[in-house]
Formats: sequence, C-alpha cells, structure tokens
Amino acid sequence: MFRNRLVTVAASALAVAALPAFADEGPELDDSLPGYESVSGISGSLSSQGSDTLNNLMTLWAEEFNDFYPNVNIQIEGAGSGTAPTALAEGTANFGPMSRQMRESEIEAFEDAHGYPPTLVRVAIDTIAVFVNRDNPIDGLSIDQVDAIFSETRRCGGDEDITRWGQVGLDGDWENRDFTLYSRNAVSGTYGYFREHALCDGDFKDAINEQPGSASVVQGVSESLNGIGYSGIGYNTSGVRAIKLGDDPDNLYEPNAENAISGDYPLARFLYVYVNKDPNEDLPPIEREFLRLVLSEEGQDVVRRDGFIPMPESAASREREQLGLE
Repeated sequence: MFRNRLVTVAASALAVAALPAFADEGPELDDSLPGYESVSGISGSLSSQGSDTLNNLMTLWAEEFNDFYPNVNIQIEGAGSGTAPTALAEGTANFGPMSRQMRESEIEAFEDAHGYPPTLVRVAIDTIAVFVNRDNPIDGLSIDQVDAIFSETRRCGGDEDITRWGQVGLDGDWENRDFTLYSRNAVSGTYGYFREHALCDGDFKDAINEQPGSASVVQGVSESLNGIGYSGIGYNTSGVRAIKLGDDPDNLYEPNAENAISGDYPLARFLYVYVNKDPNEDLPPIEREFLRLVLSEEGQDVVRRDGFIPMPESAASREREQLGLE
C-alpha cells in the first residue's frame, strides 16, 4: 500500500506538467516557452544560498543573466537546501534554491521575520537517480529493495535486510560482494526527499557514507566497485550508471523525462527557488528579471543542458503569473 502511495505522490506532484506534447518530446524544450527580452536599468548584486542539487543550475543561470546584464554581480553558495530558509529569513540571500519544499517551521520563521510567507517558485523537474559503478551489471531495483539496501527499518515492505549484491540477483563474483553505501548529509533536501520517498520515512543504516555534496556521492560510487548512492540525475558521470527503479520489480523505469512526467518513475520531483516577495509589492527589478529569465525559453534550455528536465509552458506560465511577471 505504501508503495502505491509513492506513485501517487510522484504523479500528482507532476500532474500540472503532464502535457501529451511535452511527454512525447521527452527532454526537449516546450516550443511555447517565451523567449527572454532584456530590459534597461538592471544592475547591482544578487545572492543565492541553498541547494547543492541546484548549485550548478544557479551558476549557469547566473552566467546567462550576465550575458544580458554584465554589470550585475551574482554570488552563489550551495551547501544544501537546509541553509536556504535561514538565509532568506535573515535577508542574507535574494534567492533560496531548494530541492524540497520548506517545512512548516521554516515557513513560520520567515513569517515571524517578514509578516508574510516566502514565495515558492518551481523552476525545473528532477529525477533522483540511484547510481551504481559503471562496471556493475545490475539492471534495476524495486523501491522496497532500495529501502532494504539503504535502511535498517525497511518501512517500504521488504522482507529481509539486503547487504549483498547476490540478494538482488547478481551471481558469480558479485554474489557475495557487500554494498558500499553513499548518501547526502542531513542538511540536503535530496537526503530528505530520498528518506521520505525511497525509505518510506525510515532510518538510514549506520554504515552509510554521508557526503557533503551530490558530486561527492557520485565520485564515491565511481571509485568503489561495490558502490551505490543517490543524487539528482544532473550529476550523472561516465563513472556511474543510473539504474531503473519501480514500485513493482517487474516494471522498472529509466530516470528520464518521459517517465518522470508520466509518474512511472517513482523518484521524480520539482526543484524550487524561494524568494522574498511582499504580496502587496512587485519584486525588485533585478530579482524580477532573473526569475523571468529562469522561466523563459533561454532559462529552461539551461535546465535541459544541465541534465535536468525543463518545465513545460503550462507550469512555467503559472509561476510567472504568481510572481506578477505576466
């Protein structure tokens, strides 16, 4: 029953994006996304603090923004999603990129400081991939197997603790190989998302190797033949493979755009940028134009080039409307 709930969560979270034309095109851009047109008078500084998953995207968006506005200085820090709410509440950052939504306590802290809640902006679609070493022959895993590999509580329904590759179907030299587990640390939104949706809110095993960033997770797996870890698909490298996942072991799905949008891939999510927007006022021009770029054809092409899934215009237009950009 819990595994079915996971499918529902993934499908409902992306339902607004599920346009047939976009699904058919896979990772290609929605051709109805508006092109970005620069405006005059934009200069100054911007700062971003938050998600490691979004760190490279924010950097690439900043470079794109500087192509239009070379007099803007942009500082980006990506220590983890958990750093974004405090930075926004204290006013030390203009943008708070997060790979999860803010918790109620984080929203309340912001409201205590400003008198209104932070504004959530969906900016891209991501799949959380489970990576193995490129020389590992495993094709895929079910969610309950992933849970039994990473978690000591097995809340997703697995019957036994899984500690060896032979328990998930590998034989020969692989049969008695133990897992080497890699994970993000607790400040990461990816850590929280994976714990909720792949471990059914269970506890990670003590043997987990926590890493400060997604790139470190992938590097660890690439350097360990027995390695297995998770991160956003955008961190894929030639040293690892992103395996198929599914709620049913007989129906496993690649972590690609089509399967994310359809809801078949069980670990799909939106990525967010939070911003401090007074509901009674317009955004400052520099913040307005940065977000207008992110939600444009050019901004979503950056998403595609960075290995994530671009937003369809149906979703992007809703974000522009709530920000008063249309």
